[in-house]
Amino acid sequence: MNVGVVLLNFGEPAGPDREAVTEYLERIFFDNADLERYDSESAARERARTLAERRAPALLEEYEEIGGSPLKEQAAAQAERLQSELERRGFDARTYLGYQYVEPLIGDAVATAFDDGVGHVIGLPVYPLSGPSTNVFAVDDLEAAVDERDREVEWHAVTGWHRHPTYPRMRAENVQSFVSEAGLDLQAPDTELVFSAHGTALSYLEEGSRYDQYVEEYTETIAALLGVDEYTLGFQNHENRDVSWTEPDIETAIESVDADRVVVEPASFLHEQSETLSELDLELAAEAEAAGLEFYRVPVPHGEPRLAGIMADLVEPFVAGFDPHHYQLRKCECRDEPGTYCLNADFE
Repeated sequence: MNVGVVLLNFGEPAGPDREAVTEYLERIFFDNADLERYDSESAARERARTLAERRAPALLEEYEEIGGSPLKEQAAAQAERLQSELERRGFDARTYLGYQYVEPLIGDAVATAFDDGVGHVIGLPVYPLSGPSTNVFAVDDLEAAVDERDREVEWHAVTGWHRHPTYPRMRAENVQSFVSEAGLDLQAPDTELVFSAHGTALSYLEEGSRYDQYVEEYTETIAALLGVDEYTLGFQNHENRDVSWTEPDIETAIESVDADRVVVEPASFLHEQSETLSELDLELAAEAEAAGLEFYRVPVPHGEPRLAGIMADLVEPFVAGFDPHHYQLRKCECRDEPGTYCLNADFE
């Protein structure tokens, strides 16, 4: 076995452990320190610690309310299914899990792969919509971890992949299955389809990230597949710093809905986690009900059988050793570095 596929994941603590939650948040805030100005690294770390301690109590309460996060369990199952699919295709490859902000960190996953004798590392972020603090930062961590080792190891990574032709169809069918089982009709004038996407700081977009364009393109595609002409899009923003975020935020978007009920699709997520189970199912549901709206939230299809095939398609050129252009993978423009590919190049 010479190939290791590392699924790159944001991660989050499994439960309401104060030390784990604070450390998790501190890593996030320090990684995004460029959103503010600091005179030194120590000042940035001190600010990250302050922000983490400020945010921790609310996040601990969320974990207590939802009974802990299932993210790691679901991520592990996805990695297992991907390895099985690669084996079914005849490849001798092993999958690993690396998280940006909880253990095992991406560097830990790379170290384990090296210990297993892997000579070719392939990174695949589990965020189809390529964003700076998710896909790009995760691949940066992967490259840094590979470079830290004293071995010549080949590596590649795929960043954005929402344009894989099976992925939007899979998500649209998941929405349709949910609304059909609930006895709803997305074409009815009293029912509004609402996409909730993870937010990002506007400064990242000003620096060249096209995340907002990817979100708009993706939601437009899903709506078209569902036969929905009009829908609402909002962003789940985490305004812990005094910086501007994507608009409209999801709460404002919900308030603007002129219907009797909303069907919320968590567009950015591939796992159930605090941002779906708490921010949507509890907080946004309360906002909707206060506005007189019936609230329905589409489950994330984390265990959908086709997902492993989609992921296998994305890494197959690198596992098999053929030109990734044959699968429409091009040099990534969001992370314009050697070895990084995506399905979003030449977006314009």
